[in-house]
Amino acid sequence: MAASYISVPRDLTKVKSKVMFNLTKRQLICFSVAALFGVPSFFLIKQIASVSTAAMGMMVIMMPFFFLAMYEKNGQHLEVLLGHLIEATFVRPKQRPYKTDNNFSALVRYEKAQTEIDEIIMYSQAMRDDKHKKEGGKDS
Repeated sequence: MAASYISVPRDLTKVKSKVMFNLTKRQLICFSVAALFGVPSFFLIKQIASVSTAAMGMMVIMMPFFFLAMYEKNGQHLEVLLGHLIEATFVRPKQRPYKTDNNFSALVRYEKAQTEIDEIIMYSQAMRDDKHKKEGGKDS
């Protein structure tokens, strides 16, 4: 009697639950959408072109959905990878300048801001004193 062995993966996080026909829910949905677009397109293309051209057109239309269902790299599906690619290529700036903030320049900026604040306070106090002197001169 021959012994039969069942291979058990070591990393159980990569095991996906199968729903029907040994396919995951994601694969079923993507294949259904591919059939929803591909089969009618086959019959529409077949009316104006040959059957082989219609079959090729149907495959071209259905392939993106198959890639969405099947492709996965490092646990990320195709749409996530495409989103990262678009963001890195078009959204983010190409060059990211290296900016530092050393402590000395921060202290210089703080000192400059503090002197400006002190000047504003002194100016407002001087204006207030001048106003009181003028009011005091009118009363006497």
